[in-house]
Amino acid sequence: MTPAVLRYSAFTTDPSGGNPAGVVLDARGLSDDAMQRIAADVGYSETAFLLPRADGELDVRYFSPLAEVSFCGHATIAAMVAHARRQGPGDFVLHTQAGRVRVTVDAGFIATLTSVPPRVEALDAADLDGVLAALRWHRDDLDPVLPPAVAYAGAWHPVIAVATRARLADLHYDFDALAALMASRGWTTINLVWREDAHTLHARNPFPPGGVVEDPATGAAAAALGAYLAGQDQLPDDRRFTIHQGHDLGCPSVLRVDVPVDVRDGVRVSGTAVEIGVGD
Repeated sequence: MTPAVLRYSAFTTDPSGGNPAGVVLDARGLSDDAMQRIAADVGYSETAFLLPRADGELDVRYFSPLAEVSFCGHATIAAMVAHARRQGPGDFVLHTQAGRVRVTVDAGFIATLTSVPPRVEALDAADLDGVLAALRWHRDDLDPVLPPAVAYAGAWHPVIAVATRARLADLHYDFDALAALMASRGWTTINLVWREDAHTLHARNPFPPGGVVEDPATGAAAAALGAYLAGQDQLPDDRRFTIHQGHDLGCPSVLRVDVPVDVRDGVRVSGTAVEIGVGD
């Protein structure tokens, strides 16, 4: 029997905004093929499948319409808000393919995930050329203060910072070329960012490996960005910032990021989620 699939939009209070995710609250008994079929039928960038454990913790699997992914931030926020609305707010432990992720849902149903220990590496010059060619961008479009890199907080994301909001808004990329490069490198999305000020960034995330042109909100990339900014010594004094994403798609999203002094403790990403009803 096909389980009930909930539909929630993460990092928004408006069902027409944010990033939608499918949620299966109890996926025990489902095969990998069944999960993949459900994710393809739902058609969102990811669907989260929760598998409750005897110890009260949760195993979680994430599937895009095309393939399983190791971790997905927005689907985690969506799934845990949905879970907390039925089980009550609290602290939860998730076991993902990327590792152990802690999530707290407060009484207002704001969910905060704490990522696995992040990593940041240099982006190979040839890979940067390949990304820019697929984006149809140029090196002089980039922010000279924030050099390109590759960052990880459950999934790998190149971080490409641009100098102007106009450059970020003009995104018409070569889907097949970028998909091929990303598949060869194991990247999940490309995190394209513009920094308005120390506390405010704007982001866009092409996601061709999942069969999606662009993700309206990307929690895993937000956590990775926090680690990247820490490594560049570009965080504000309170080590907190807000990401605005999805506005260019008409799906505005707000992600709040809190970076500990020791990033090995995991980067925290917060937001809420709202159920998408029939007709929303």
